[in-house]
Order: sequence, then C-alpha cells, then structure tokens
Amino acid sequence: MTSSRLPHYLTAGALGLALVLSSCGSQDTTDQDAAQDEATIPGPTVQVSEDDADTADEESPQPAEDQQDADQQGEEAAEDDDEAAATQWPASNTTTMAAESTISEPVISPKSIVSNDHGLAIANNMMYQNTVTLYDTEAQELVQELSDRVSPGALGASGYPESVVGAPVEAVWTEDGQYAYVSQYRLEDMGAGAYDDCRNGDAVAPSAVYRYSVADQDWDQFIEVGRVPKFVELTPDGSRLLVSNWCDHDLSVVDTETGEEINRVPVNSQPRGIAALPDNRTVFVAAMYANELYRLDLETGEQEVIYNQAEFPRHLSLSPDAKTLYVTFAHSDLLVAFDTETNEVIRTASTGREPRSMDISADGTALYVVNYFEDTVSKFDAETFEEIERLPTGHLPIGVTYDPVTASVWVANYSGTISIYDDHSNTR
Repeated sequence: MTSSRLPHYLTAGALGLALVLSSCGSQDTTDQDAAQDEATIPGPTVQVSEDDADTADEESPQPAEDQQDADQQGEEAAEDDDEAAATQWPASNTTTMAAESTISEPVISPKSIVSNDHGLAIANNMMYQNTVTLYDTEAQELVQELSDRVSPGALGASGYPESVVGAPVEAVWTEDGQYAYVSQYRLEDMGAGAYDDCRNGDAVAPSAVYRYSVADQDWDQFIEVGRVPKFVELTPDGSRLLVSNWCDHDLSVVDTETGEEINRVPVNSQPRGIAALPDNRTVFVAAMYANELYRLDLETGEQEVIYNQAEFPRHLSLSPDAKTLYVTFAHSDLLVAFDTETNEVIRTASTGREPRSMDISADGTALYVVNYFEDTVSKFDAETFEEIERLPTGHLPIGVTYDPVTASVWVANYSGTISIYDDHSNTR
C-alpha cells in the first residue's frame, strides 16, 4: 500500500458512518481478440508491498438504542446526500462533456473503474499489474495503490497457501460507499491456466471475490466463488452479492452477512452483466457467448431467456426507478432498452464499434457507453436514445463510471490510462 491518507470521500454519504465510528472510539490488442472479453495486454509488473498494519481503531461498546439512533442518522444523511448529488447539477441530457484530464500513474491497466458515489473511485488492474488503485474524484488524485496479494487464512478461508495473488476484474460498492467487492479472474498458480475460452475446463481452479474496506484501507474478506468470476452486483437491500462465473456458466449467490456462497443459479455460456430489481429477487443476467439475456428468480430458481436477437450481450444498467433495463451488445454495436415488467424491447440505438461497459447518470437522463475498438465514449439521452455526442478516449476504453459528486465521467482505458470528462459545465 502506498498511501495512508483518507481525503474528503469520508464526507457526504459516508459521513454518517464516520460519525458513528468516531463516537465509538503499452500494450495493444488487435481485432482478433474481439471474440474474447478480456484482452491480453502484457506489461511490466509493479511490486507493491502488503500493508502489515491494521489501521482501524478498536471500538468501545455503545448502548444499543444509541447505536440504532446513530445508524438511522447515518442512513438518513446518506439518502439526503444521494438526492443532493442527483439534483445539484443540470440535467445530464442537457449537457455536453469536455475532456478534463488523464491519469497514467502509477502504472495501470484498468479493466474497469467504479465510483462509490461519495468521492472515491476504484480501478481494477487485472493480472497485468495485480493491483487496485483508488482515486479522490474531486482532487483527481491517487489515494491508494493496493496489491491483490492476500492471506486467505487471515481472512477466514482454509485450504489455501499462506498467500495468493488474484487478478481484479470488476467491482461493486455498498450503498454507503464503505466497501467494494472486487472479482478476481483467477488465483495465481492454483489449478490450470484461466482463459476466456475456458479451454482447461474443470482443471481451472475456482476463484474468489475480495472485499475492500475504506476504513481499513485494506482487504477484509475473501469470498469463495466459481471459475473465472467476472461481473459483481449487489441486491438493492445489500443482503446478496451476485457473481457471474464465466467458466462455470452460472451465478454465485453470496450472503453478505456471512460472506459465504449460499446458492448457484445455472445460465448459459460465459455469463457476465448482472442487474437486480428492487424486489431483491428478480435478476437479469447476460450469457454473453450464448447471445442470451436471462431473467431469473433467486427465490424459486425459475429462469427464462427474454432476448436472443443480438450478439454478445455484455453490460447491464438499470434506470434509477428500475423500470428500464439497458443492455450493450458488443458484437452487434447495439444498445437496447427493455421494459423490466414486460421484458419487451422499448427502443434500440446503434453505438460505436464494440460497445463494452456503460453507466447511467445519477438523474437517469443520460447513458455513457465506451466503444472499445473505436477509442471513443458515447453519450446517449436515456429516454430518446439520441446520441448526444461521441468523444475520443485513450486506447481501448473498456470501463466507465459516472461520479455524482463531481458530475464527471471516468473512462478506464485498458492500454494504461484513465480519461476524465467534465459533464456539467457546458449545456447544449
């Protein structure tokens, strides 16, 4: 770990939790890789030392009623901050983006980047750097560089070597912005090699999801899942972590209270994107290589394919009211909106070449889609599907996130940079 400071991202929605705690005590990929979701990008290895010290202070007991009041105040503060973040800026479909800055240090190969909506963003640097990097979204500065080498035994998992190295792929934050779950493509030197074509079958070892704690500035959970886990999502109530196991063709359902897998839901080949509805049981999953979009019921196990008319469904996003599901189809250069009640297609739009990830603005009026083989990011009106603009990015844009604290858009370029765009200063 190379940084020890915690900046302003412990304000806003995270302030409630912080108050409770304080009161208690170069690298290119060619078009032939289009058939694979993960591009192979060889690069230098960055040696990052592990953090040996636990930075969390020991907490003293607090009466139960006082603790409940403090927790409620923290939750109310987080809700107020979320509403403020969504309304302090102009409507996102009325603005245009402006390139603001580029981050290229430390050495990174970001597969994805995700804002915690409270002033912090996490980038996941795969097996090419074996790190995650965290950034202050207001200062646009590195907060922490953290190795993905962990001790499973110290985190409660048995049967592993003293330490293992993962390969961070995707992340999802808890609503309060205090924890990030990060999928690990593989655990190094365990089982046969992991590849996107799953060529080594059952010889590939199951992998894990690590949980990152903002307060500890370290990993605090090791969660066992399936082979080659990719996307991660939380149910809206935070009780379940959902993980798409790429080479097991299924979905892990994890109890977040215990950190243990409680169920597997089969789908089809190479599942990736996930979106969970507010009922905390209805889930959409993209089976990417099967060209199928699934609707699942976590309680009954029932499932159905609701769409199979386009190639490589990859990323899923929901509107803030959860009435509309947005899906990118990477090999069809297509963006599709579905009615989440009827499963019917509402509208479609053409994208740039090979749309990968996307995100939606806090007010739900704009979608941001990265076009991997075009080195661009597109902004769409979420209601009309008008493409508002298309701007150049770094090479191989693959991840994107909207940060409501700054009304900025962050793009992870697999070739080794993060592009940042102002999306509130210019109205159209």
